[in-house]
Amino acid sequence: MGITPLSELTNLTGKVAIVTGGAMGIGQGIVIRLAEAGATVLIADTNEQAAKQTAEVLSRHGWKVEAVKVDVSSEEDVKRMMVVCQEKFGSLNILVNNAGIYPPEPVAKMPAADFEKVMHINLRSVFLTTKYAGEVMKQQGKGGRIINITSVDAIHPSMVGLAHYDASKHGVWGFTKNSALELAPYNIWVNAIAPGGIQTPGVAAMMSAAPQTDAETLKKQTEAFMAKIPMRRMGEPDDIGKVALFLASDFSSYMTGEQVVVDGGVLLS
Repeated sequence: MGITPLSELTNLTGKVAIVTGGAMGIGQGIVIRLAEAGATVLIADTNEQAAKQTAEVLSRHGWKVEAVKVDVSSEEDVKRMMVVCQEKFGSLNILVNNAGIYPPEPVAKMPAADFEKVMHINLRSVFLTTKYAGEVMKQQGKGGRIINITSVDAIHPSMVGLAHYDASKHGVWGFTKNSALELAPYNIWVNAIAPGGIQTPGVAAMMSAAPQTDAETLKKQTEAFMAKIPMRRMGEPDDIGKVALFLASDFSSYMTGEQVVVDGGVLLS
C-alpha cells in the first residue's frame, strides 16, 4: 500500500499560488504558511505599498514572494494578474480568494452603490478569478486547488449591518460548491474556509466605523462577542493560514466542494 510520507504532504515546493488581499490580515497569514511550505506566492492586493512591504519582509526568510497591484473586481485586472503570474513563474497551481470588504451599514440606510461595491469585491471577484485561473489550470493539465474565504456569516448572521456582506458570502459558498462540480473532472479541487472573529486590521476598522463607537461601547461590544466564543478568544490570521495550507496540500486530497468552519466554536452558541 503506497502512503505519501508525512514530510511530503505539506511540501508545496514547485507550486505557484496567488493570494488575493494578501498584504495583511488573514491574507497575510495565508501567504506566510504557503510560502513557508515552499510555494512561490504572488500577493495580489489593491494596496500596492502594503503588498510590497509584506513581500519584502517574507523574502528575507528566503521565501519566494512577490506583489502585484490588482483590483479583483475588474475583469481586465484579473486577466492581467494571470498573465503576470504565468510570465513571472510559468504556472499557477493554487488560488486563494481572500479579498473582501465589510463596511457596516443597516439595510435601511444602505445606498445601492455600497451594496453593489460589496458584491463586486466579495463575490464577482471570486467568479472572475476562478474563471481565469481555472482556464490556466486546465491548460496545464496538472490539476489545482482553489480556496475561497467565506465567513461564518455564510451560515448564520453575526450582527445587524452586514446584510450586504452576508449576501456576498452566501453567494461565495454557493459558487464554491457549483464550481467544484464543474472543475472536478480536471482534478481542480474547490473548497472554502469560513472564519469566525479574527483579529485583523479590517475588523478593527469595522468596529471603529460602527455607530456609537466610543471606548465604553466598544468594550461592551467586544465582551459580548467574546462571550459567544467557547474558546474565549478571537482567532489569529495564522489560524486561517494553517487551514489554507491543509486545503492547498495533499492532506486534503479527497476533498472538494467543502467548507471548513474555523470559528473557535462560535456557531455552537
